[in-house]
Amino acid sequence: MLDLRFIKENIDLVKSAIVTKNITFDLDKLLELDKVVLHHKKLVEALQAERNANAKKVPSAPPEEKAQLIQRGKEIAKEIDELKPALEEAEKKVQELLYRIPNIPSQDAPVGADESFNVEVKKWGTPPEFSFKPLSHIELLQKNNWGELERIGQIAGSRSYALKNDLVQIELALLQFALDKAKKHGFQLISMPSMVKEAPLYGTGHFPDGRDQVYFIESDNIYLSGTAEVPINSLHSGEILSEKDLPLLYGGFSTCFRREAGSAGRDVKGLIRVHQFYKVEMYILCKNSAEESAKFHQKLLEIAEEILQDLEIPYRVVECCTGDMGLGKFRMFDVESWVPSEGKYRETHSCSSLHDWQARRTNLRYRDADGVVQFCHTLNNTAIATPRILVPLLENHQQADGSVKIPEKLKHYL
Repeated sequence: MLDLRFIKENIDLVKSAIVTKNITFDLDKLLELDKVVLHHKKLVEALQAERNANAKKVPSAPPEEKAQLIQRGKEIAKEIDELKPALEEAEKKVQELLYRIPNIPSQDAPVGADESFNVEVKKWGTPPEFSFKPLSHIELLQKNNWGELERIGQIAGSRSYALKNDLVQIELALLQFALDKAKKHGFQLISMPSMVKEAPLYGTGHFPDGRDQVYFIESDNIYLSGTAEVPINSLHSGEILSEKDLPLLYGGFSTCFRREAGSAGRDVKGLIRVHQFYKVEMYILCKNSAEESAKFHQKLLEIAEEILQDLEIPYRVVECCTGDMGLGKFRMFDVESWVPSEGKYRETHSCSSLHDWQARRTNLRYRDADGVVQFCHTLNNTAIATPRILVPLLENHQQADGSVKIPEKLKHYL
């Protein structure tokens, strides 16, 4: 969320962000509603001032005037009560629009409408050349009795899965490997609930426009989160931290749920796009500094690359363009792993910097060295998401007999 004063002082900049992020948003409507709010506030304030002045006159007023003053006080109170609903309604509409306004993207971010404008910035590793016909991850699961896809679909519906035998242990090994990696880089490990209230989803920016992606348990008025970022981002909501306590680095582990609405017909087979999965998410809360944000953004990206290098999976890094980075992102990189059966790279890690856009929504603040209260900056990155990472892991390391070679740095966990 952007500060309303900033918006009014930088109208052209905000309008440019709306265009480059390919967002449909009526900024003029927001500005007009803000004028309505200010108008009603002035009326209320003027009436309150009159009521206070009127009340001060009552004790010393002659009897004949006292009754008139008391009557006028009642009339003023009624006028204020009549104005309040319109003021509250206008304020509510302004808040709703503020939730939908995009962050200002970095000047270094490529400009474009969709993922076709993303820019490749790096490649690592060479896609394997097999002396045999390679199998897809689905075929490897079937050949090695590593999963149940069709049977489990009858039980839990489409895009569900069940891993079996060695693959269960490999999945757990990957998660432990990612947790150890996060801990090694200074992150506090924390297991997070999958169930969250509505406010944290507004805080991260998943709401109001992403409701169709989130499972809702109506009887308990609770939602199933798609990432540990959601509860972690609200962990310090409403507090005023000290600058010396920053940065806060969290390595969050959770079960995640996503409806994947709107993706019908895409990636519906196998382990790529499922409704329930596990993820280790890296989250950083730092001071309000563009330089510090950039430093931590680079750190997160390097950790994601280090993980894939340790797993010996060829990958590429792409910088996401303005139209593909999402509403709240300042700058965003995706790391895409090579999938031999498809002959292309697929996103397995997403690394984002949001500056204070989330912090303003969640009320994440700290007191700086000069005693000034400021909003924090937030960043996040995928360490490991399973079962998706199993797709490139199995396919890139498969052998002619259908077995899979375990990367050296993962063997310790098996």
